[in-house]
Amino acid sequence: MNKINLEEKLSLFSEHWTPKIIEELNDYQIKLVKIQGEFVWHEHENTDELFLVIEGKMKIEFEDHTMNLEAGEMCVVPKGVRHKPMADNECKVMLIEPRGVINTGEVKDNLTAENDVWI
Repeated sequence: MNKINLEEKLSLFSEHWTPKIIEELNDYQIKLVKIQGEFVWHEHENTDELFLVIEGKMKIEFEDHTMNLEAGEMCVVPKGVRHKPMADNECKVMLIEPRGVINTGEVKDNLTAENDVWI
């Protein structure tokens, strides 16, 4: 069992759109990511994805609406739902998703991050 300080872990990296694993829970990984600007449209065919805003504000654009999230708010994007996260200013987010999930889903892009990076 480890005590994890989110602020400390977030201070270990500065790049955007590169999720870092901080712990595993059964077959799920708990990741931290800093986002700014627009991401790519993508979906995860076989898994839901949880976004929990730790600090800042973000939006998740869906095909039929846009959801605004602020610190302390979260959204679970169901599997197979196309979405595009974005943030005008840097936003710090926790993701919870199964081990091995690629951040851009099936889309290969310059924002596709290396997988399974621990901090």
